[in-house]
Amino acid sequence: MRLLVTGGAGFIGSHVLRFLTSRYPDYTITCADALTYASNFELIADLENLSNYHFEKVDITDKDLVDGLFQRYDFTHVLHLAAESHVDNSIKNPLAFAKTNVLGTLNLLEAARTYFKDQTCLFYHISTDEVFGSLGETGSSFTENTAYAPRSPYSASKASSDHFVRAYGETYGLPYIISNCSNNYGPGQHSEKLIPTVIASVLLGKPIPIYGTGSNVRDWLYAEDHVKAIDKILHEGTAMETYCIGGDSELSNLELVHLLVAEIDKQLGNPKGHSNRLISFVEDRKGHDFRYAIDHSKLTKDLGWKPTTSLKEGLKTTVSWYLNRMK
Repeated sequence: MRLLVTGGAGFIGSHVLRFLTSRYPDYTITCADALTYASNFELIADLENLSNYHFEKVDITDKDLVDGLFQRYDFTHVLHLAAESHVDNSIKNPLAFAKTNVLGTLNLLEAARTYFKDQTCLFYHISTDEVFGSLGETGSSFTENTAYAPRSPYSASKASSDHFVRAYGETYGLPYIISNCSNNYGPGQHSEKLIPTVIASVLLGKPIPIYGTGSNVRDWLYAEDHVKAIDKILHEGTAMETYCIGGDSELSNLELVHLLVAEIDKQLGNPKGHSNRLISFVEDRKGHDFRYAIDHSKLTKDLGWKPTTSLKEGLKTTVSWYLNRMK
């Protein structure tokens, strides 16, 4: 396999690269990343020593650079993770999200359509459950058959890119797979995200910001579990199919913060409940989706994957990783 991984210096991308380069030494793996503010090259710097790995600083919105990559490396597979992903930033600057998430994906699709040799090639697009919109307090979960109803510029840009991927499959016969995952967490996540923000706030004794009343519900997926799902789908998934990936860890933002603060205090040796005083409610996010939940039964039934990391275990490992670097 000659594999292009876009966004490999990002949070999930770095976990994917470490996993795949270790497990498949006979593959040729190329990472393309623009090294924006959300990238962290240190997470993958040591991979430069591997003979089966290459790094290319490439912005996927530059069509000529993308075409050049395909010409040089003759890829058989694309694993597309590169994206602008922070909802708050999409509200402030939606055009940046359209440029990277839609036009950048189109550049990759055009290159794949042009340079892929046959139907054994594959374009695997990593997406999000946010394209499905918002659920009520209880009841149903998102599945592969849920209608799209994006409610933020971020989710709209990802929904658009999903639609373009499927359109290239239908129009040009480009072999593709799409997966839609729930909220990721784990070591190496950018500081703008909720869990790293809470950890930093406790260390600095600053207020922990929680939108609205903290009642919005998310399903949390540990990074390594997500990577194992991606690996399964990449190698065993059926072309022209979609797979939903969930963590079986659904709880409100306030419940998550309480669990997280308790683990931070425990690892810091603080008295029980010491940092709860820092919890602070702030003005709710515009268009804040109330609840996300994933039904991953198709992935479990067809490919035998299910999450194996409990939220308690995942938070413990995540907090330890950040504390070792922040203290």
